[in-house]
Amino acid sequence: MRTKEYTTIKELSGPLMLVDKVSDVAYQELVEIELANGERRRGRVLEVSSEAALVQLFERASELGIKGVQVKFLGRGIELGVSGDILGRAFDGWGRPRDGGREIIPERRLDIGGDPINPEARDYPVEFIQTGISAIDGLNTLSRGQKLPIFSGAGLPHVQLAAQITRQARVLRKEEEFGVVFAAMGITYEEANFFLSDFEASGAIERTTLFLNLADDPVIERIATPRMALTCAEYLAFEKGMHILVILIDMTNYAEALRELSAARREVPGRRGYPGYLYTDLATNYERAGRIKEEEGSITLIPILTMPDDDKTHPFYLPEDHEPCGPFSVFVSALEAPSWWGSAALPGAFYTLPFSFSRFPYFWIYSSLTLLSSERDIILRSLQPQSSVSSISLF
Repeated sequence: MRTKEYTTIKELSGPLMLVDKVSDVAYQELVEIELANGERRRGRVLEVSSEAALVQLFERASELGIKGVQVKFLGRGIELGVSGDILGRAFDGWGRPRDGGREIIPERRLDIGGDPINPEARDYPVEFIQTGISAIDGLNTLSRGQKLPIFSGAGLPHVQLAAQITRQARVLRKEEEFGVVFAAMGITYEEANFFLSDFEASGAIERTTLFLNLADDPVIERIATPRMALTCAEYLAFEKGMHILVILIDMTNYAEALRELSAARREVPGRRGYPGYLYTDLATNYERAGRIKEEEGSITLIPILTMPDDDKTHPFYLPEDHEPCGPFSVFVSALEAPSWWGSAALPGAFYTLPFSFSRFPYFWIYSSLTLLSSERDIILRSLQPQSSVSSISLF
């Protein structure tokens, strides 16, 4: 593998470094920066021309100058080492162990960019994945190869919901292998400890691989985390023949990281400062899920998003902007304590089911699959509430 070293750093601005007089450097190539004191940091190529390369630093840019710094282009992209031992482990956003265990001995090293699934090779999503959540299993069934986004808001128990799905999800045929790849972006230490302790206590850790990016980790790591998770899922699904459920939480933090990087690169902003390629970037993640004809495994995706101030007009959260996930989605919302439990019709012919934890009795899940008016009438006639609910809204 070729490597090239340069000391021709022309400019340093925040997390960006401009290296002059380079040749044969590729877009998104991995870079190693060696400081004068021997410390090593990493980055990747964001833009390249015939004579210069713009490098995005992964770690902090403090104490980094221009003189005495050596830049090495490694001739490869960001890779993840994979093997069968990857199940039951927890990693950071770069694939380094976060659980205190040893590095896995990789069978292969895969580029986290992945390979798109040829539409002609895609197989139709069929067969049931049981999540243990009645609003999903009963009315919005999750099939292998499907993508089902969950929209939530600040303060709602989407963290507990994600953990519950991870614990309870399973396929019905015992002879088929099933696993979960769980990726969390921009979470707190408390949430990371909750996920680890919860999965270990329930035994779900044995069939789960975690990628945990904390709020104080570098922004660029947040961009790599879902790609690490999906690369792991592709290996387990299409090379090991497993059925993999990928849970991505919180994609809001991912979008914020994209906006921050776009601002650092001084790109022309789109709506509310987000880059114009936001939805294209999301599709590069979402479209890696699915089933392939004549392949035993499958990748099923559940991205979870939170909306600031419950603003459903926010550019990142409009359901039509998540069309790569398909026509179905689930909304998590908080209501006042209802006096009866059952289904209720919403404006626009939406239907709902109650969603409750023992500690969170007044949270409901809304499934946004539109019903025909005849189906809605059948549901309403089957209900006999003790008292009426005057007004119910999504947010």
